Amino acid sequence: MKKLAVCVFLLVFISAFAFSQNSSVDTSWKKGGFGSLLLNQSAFSHWAAGGVNSFALTIIANGYINYKSGKNLWENYLNANYGVIKQQYEKKLRKNTDHLELQTKYGHEIAKNVYLTGLINFQTQFAPGYNPAFDTVTSDFMAPAYVLASIGVEWKPVSYLSFYLSPATAKFTFVWNQEVADLVIHGASLYGTDPAIYDSDGNLISHGDKSRAEFGALFTAALQKDIMKNVNLATKLSLFNSYQKNTDINYDLYLNMKVNKWITASFFTNIIYDNDVIIKDYNEDGSQKGTAGPRTQVKEGFGVGLTYKFGDQK
Repeated sequence: MKKLAVCVFLLVFISAFAFSQNSSVDTSWKKGGFGSLLLNQSAFSHWAAGGVNSFALTIIANGYINYKSGKNLWENYLNANYGVIKQQYEKKLRKNTDHLELQTKYGHEIAKNVYLTGLINFQTQFAPGYNPAFDTVTSDFMAPAYVLASIGVEWKPVSYLSFYLSPATAKFTFVWNQEVADLVIHGASLYGTDPAIYDSDGNLISHGDKSRAEFGALFTAALQKDIMKNVNLATKLSLFNSYQKNTDINYDLYLNMKVNKWITASFFTNIIYDNDVIIKDYNEDGSQKGTAGPRTQVKEGFGVGLTYKFGDQK
């Protein structure tokens, strides 16, 4: 099932790419993107103030394939990043960023720059993630994974800016690693599915559910533009309001600053708030700090490295 779900989304992008190969005579197709390899390194030798040697490597891939003909608009988007860090005194690598997002969107223009649009968005991560205090698995590929399927209206006042509103959106949460699905914090599962049940001695009675469905409204705003010479900004805000619970917030920002043809300085951040995701805070000794519950999750990174751009640039 994991492979089938991902293959469905990849098939959409492969099909779009295959059709776009005739774009030498058909200007309806536009495709482009970039790939970056970012490096961070710090080293200390007899440094009185102290410090830990570390090395980090991050790979970023961002691409799109779009088709526009008459009143019809089909847009496909890929956003992926994966990074690892190795610190002195630690025996193994740890990931410091991990994200995969695929989106396909089809619209038909019903008024000037206004489209009746159907959208499918898929998000997950590539590799297992661990609780640093106990080295237990807290995430994996397709655990969690999120799928949004919606029908709504999109307004594109200019080519680099869009707003999308849907009152009819289905959100599916998948946790296809049973070990992750069975994690329970104060009676709740880690990602909002029905939790596993344990007896008073901690023995498992029944497994946690591996999927969950919600229905609500979705609003997104997206911008991608060269905001000045050699500086490209790509940012996206997504708000999903389940009609039964609180609003989920997901915000992405990528800022690429070109130094020369190959070298780029890149900054990225991801901010998430999901009321169904329960998070524990820990002290350095592994003891719990405060009360577990929803948190505003923030991830950011900055690095200098190699960047390769291809195709049409927005």
